[in-house]
Amino acid sequence: MENLREMFQVMTRRFGLLNKNCCQVGGTEISMVQSHILYEILRNDKPSMQQVADTIAVDITTFSRQIQTLVKMGLVKKSPLPEDRRVYQLSLTTEGKYVAAKIDADMNEYLNEVFSNMSEFERDMVIKSIHLLNGAMAKSTVCCKPLL
Repeated sequence: MENLREMFQVMTRRFGLLNKNCCQVGGTEISMVQSHILYEILRNDKPSMQQVADTIAVDITTFSRQIQTLVKMGLVKKSPLPEDRRVYQLSLTTEGKYVAAKIDADMNEYLNEVFSNMSEFERDMVIKSIHLLNGAMAKSTVCCKPLL
């Protein structure tokens, strides 16, 4: 039987998921968590801090520190919701949109290059398998939580 953990370990390393910084855009170093935050703000219209924290499965305290860093970097704007000033909405600055779009384009280019090494049948099979795996992980009672 295949060693599944080893397969995922290798895939994690090849995706660079263990790297401290995932990307550099211009002179700006972006961490993996920051990249995920920018992506979620890019694909949602003014999400709340809690929405994004929940989506990327990061506790709100850690998330708040990351947002503060992204605000200082000039990539994210944090605005109180007019009807409930305790809730903050997030949006990307012009620079933040550029950085998020550049990371997105770079990742798509990387994935296209990876998939170019496969036949159309193999690519479709991998994509269907990823959908299946994501669905099974969503139903898991231990997914996305640290194992004790």
